[in-house]
Amino acid sequence: MRIVLDRRPEGVAMVDESGSATLVGEAELAAAVAEREAEHPRWVWTDTAQWYPSLLAAGVRVERCHDLKLLDALLALRAGRSPRRDWGAPRAVARGDALFELDDDAPASHLPNPGEVLAAQLREIAAQPNPRDVTVLAAAESAGALAAAEMQHCGLPWSVEAHDQLLTEALGPRPAPGARPERLQRLAEQVEQALGIGRVPIDSAAELVKALRRAGLDVSSTRSWELEQIDHPAIAPLLEYRSLYRLLTANGWNWLDEWVHDSRFRPVYVPGGVVTGRWATDGGGALQLPKQVRSAVVADDGWMLVVADAAQLEPRILAALAGDDAMARAGAGVDLYSGIVASGAVASRDQAKVGMLGAMYGGTTGESARVLPKLARAFPRAISYVEAAARAGERGETVSTRLGRTSPVPPASWRERQAAASAEGASESDARAARTDARSWGRFTRNFVVQGTAAEWALTWIAGVRQRLWRPERGSLPSQPHLVMFVHDELIVHCPEDDVADVTRALQEAAAEAARVVFGSTPVTFPVTVAAVRRYSEAK
Repeated sequence: MRIVLDRRPEGVAMVDESGSATLVGEAELAAAVAEREAEHPRWVWTDTAQWYPSLLAAGVRVERCHDLKLLDALLALRAGRSPRRDWGAPRAVARGDALFELDDDAPASHLPNPGEVLAAQLREIAAQPNPRDVTVLAAAESAGALAAAEMQHCGLPWSVEAHDQLLTEALGPRPAPGARPERLQRLAEQVEQALGIGRVPIDSAAELVKALRRAGLDVSSTRSWELEQIDHPAIAPLLEYRSLYRLLTANGWNWLDEWVHDSRFRPVYVPGGVVTGRWATDGGGALQLPKQVRSAVVADDGWMLVVADAAQLEPRILAALAGDDAMARAGAGVDLYSGIVASGAVASRDQAKVGMLGAMYGGTTGESARVLPKLARAFPRAISYVEAAARAGERGETVSTRLGRTSPVPPASWRERQAAASAEGASESDARAARTDARSWGRFTRNFVVQGTAAEWALTWIAGVRQRLWRPERGSLPSQPHLVMFVHDELIVHCPEDDVADVTRALQEAAAEAARVVFGSTPVTFPVTVAAVRRYSEAK
């Protein structure tokens, strides 16, 4: 059963499948939704980020939804059109302990009619050659949007004291505004003394390159791998400075002030924020928490963090996509790369990892290029699968994930360069530029099929975990086991100590279920390693 929520000038209309509408005021919406939730409906709304946070704030958790905005983006890619933009904006976004009101993108009278949009989407899905798969993908995307809102609502437990301590140990005491921490200042002085050219603009990459050249060092960038090749007394303090400077700017005291409140880090997740279906974040950097700060992620007293990691997810996804039984057998254990070595394909685990990453991401030089032919002989279906996706991209064609997310077409400038290279009188430089562009787009489509399908598996995993954790008899969402973090192939659940065994089972069962939902019957296994810890840093 679907219930459409439609915000109108006179209130919110709750429209069921018979067309019957119940009108409620904004203040009564949460209670009305809670009452109808007992019927297990699928709530249909324009954008989960607009509707769900206020329900969660009122203590209402919903089981299922259909996110019209997310599905429109999926269908738009499949149809080769631009997604619609007139969804409006969230009425308010919580940032820390403040609530910022936002204006709608358009007046309510100009916003889409959600019932009409739903009907059009259902017709479009039914007309697809794979309607079942697109339906599953729509449900997974929508479940992910619910989980994203819930993770922001509950927050990742965070110790301000532990974070301040690790910053102080690494950088020195918190400096006055505009000043460098003591450790950074000493390192900057060491760099200047070693270079002997006076003041060094160490915080500007472009200016730093110029300064290093003035000091006689042949560098083209400030990338660590390039600097590490240079034998000079300035390099060691410079590399240490840059590492600590990243900590300060990405997760320093200013970050702590902005993003952690009431012992919780609440990032704004953006489901489907990447074209492959991966999530992004709108500030906070939750998808890139460095190991340096993970010791500040601390469970509440009497609670644990259950950290689950899908082992070598993307190469397993490739094996299932390609139906490569040999690769499935190699991945029967927890460590697929060791299984590849045991199969005799390559001599070392490092070779297996480098080769598989090269296959999925288009590595054509160095060790990856040397190993790929060996992998192609051992696992021809898997390597042929990504090679075919790459060739399609080089021709300017689209490719699709297992459940039907379609890659975008190359931009007009790409096609223009390809046409120019084929035109009469084209120069060798035109042809060379076109070949470079084609290979680049081929690397994108090569990875799109794998990364996009991995995102589908992960969303299905989230949906299964979320469903298994919820116990309405145990009260509000934050008072029982709940998801608090998701990073591509890793989930973290915050739960009471007594629930660790049940949560572990839920994470592993949901992973197996995700494989069945996405791939049907497949010999490929998707093992999940689970660690119950007090601090996130203890999980790895």
